Amino acid sequence: MEPMSASFEATHSETLALMAKIGRAARHAAHAVAHAPTSAKDEALRAAAAAIRAQSAEIIAVNADDVEEAREDGATAAALDRLALTPARLEAVACGLEEIAELPDPVGRVLATFERPNGLKIERVATPLGVIGVIYESRPNVTADAGALCLKAGNATILRGGSDSLRSSAAIHRCLVAGLHAAGLPAEAIQLVPTRDRAAVGAMLSGLDGAIDVIVPRGGKGLVARVQHEARVPVFAHLEGIVHVFVHAKADLEMAKTIVLNAKMRRTGVCGAAETLLVDKACAPTHLQPLITMLLNAQCEVRGDAATQGVDARVVPASDEDWDTEYLDAIIAARVVDGLDDAMAHIARHASHHTDCIVTSDEAAARRFLAEVDSAIVTHNASTQFADGGEFGFGGEIGIATGKMHARGPVGVEQLTSFKYRVHGSGQARP
Repeated sequence: MEPMSASFEATHSETLALMAKIGRAARHAAHAVAHAPTSAKDEALRAAAAAIRAQSAEIIAVNADDVEEAREDGATAAALDRLALTPARLEAVACGLEEIAELPDPVGRVLATFERPNGLKIERVATPLGVIGVIYESRPNVTADAGALCLKAGNATILRGGSDSLRSSAAIHRCLVAGLHAAGLPAEAIQLVPTRDRAAVGAMLSGLDGAIDVIVPRGGKGLVARVQHEARVPVFAHLEGIVHVFVHAKADLEMAKTIVLNAKMRRTGVCGAAETLLVDKACAPTHLQPLITMLLNAQCEVRGDAATQGVDARVVPASDEDWDTEYLDAIIAARVVDGLDDAMAHIARHASHHTDCIVTSDEAAARRFLAEVDSAIVTHNASTQFADGGEFGFGGEIGIATGKMHARGPVGVEQLTSFKYRVHGSGQARP
């Protein structure tokens, strides 16, 4: 089955037939990649990286078409930033593929061994999940990240990118397919759904007649909520990234300024971007005004409580909704809290269990925060924008999972495997 054109449009019945065909092809390819040697998978990733570099001008050109169409449709500046590819970003995509190729193969790892009194020797061994469906919005680089990570973990992948990035995703996908061909692996191991028809999403959520083993959504609250509500297969997901930075009474001001500015403004459209700033009442007289003025001067809108409004006239009043909003934009909610317990209580009420940070030199306070804040990632004196599989040394990620089953935090190659038990006997029979 050769990859289809990104211009493919279909009726509802044609989409369902197409998705069934994609599912069957993925299931067939999954067996091949599950047993593919490490060398073949790595060759495919390196060849795909070379193809991306060779086709960079074409990819950026079609991406410009996607960006222009999104702009005409009224996309926000943050959405356009998530969609846009630059030469530097595309080079980072190629480097990411090569970094994943350098990772140890997670398939076949012996996770545990033990011997029973009857002489049975038992091993727990990592195995691929099978077929992974990835549904994502805007970011065309996810096409490469997700396809590569799933391949490295011995899985077949069905990618359904956002309608606004279909041209860009298709161009990157062609490079992945070129890599598969170069390594002698089936092209169907990484498939891109070639239609904007939303029925394709529903078909994937149904599991494609048992073809899909797990769904990974990457996108806004609406998409992830739909996936979690409708999926009939397991889901690795986070609903949103309502990320907090708490500046504790014992925080160094200059360190706090560096961390807060980076956590909010480095990339406002990523899920690890800070959305709420909490400042301890004990250090507010010295820390609050410098932090708020710094953010405002960096062109970040601040929505604050009464105390925060009092330090700078440019602060606008925060509403109840602001504490539960993932802005993904140059906007932050800020309030003064009465110490560590009040900060953790606020986080417990409003957090999405993604990433939360404490800035402090008080080791006891840091230990409590790290132990008691129930988020997938908690940081001490480090920006929340380190919530990224690449920064964790995973060679990239397919997403940040905030649930507690199987995978939590950055989902990299190790998290894209399951396991089975191998039992070695010498003729034992159970009495």
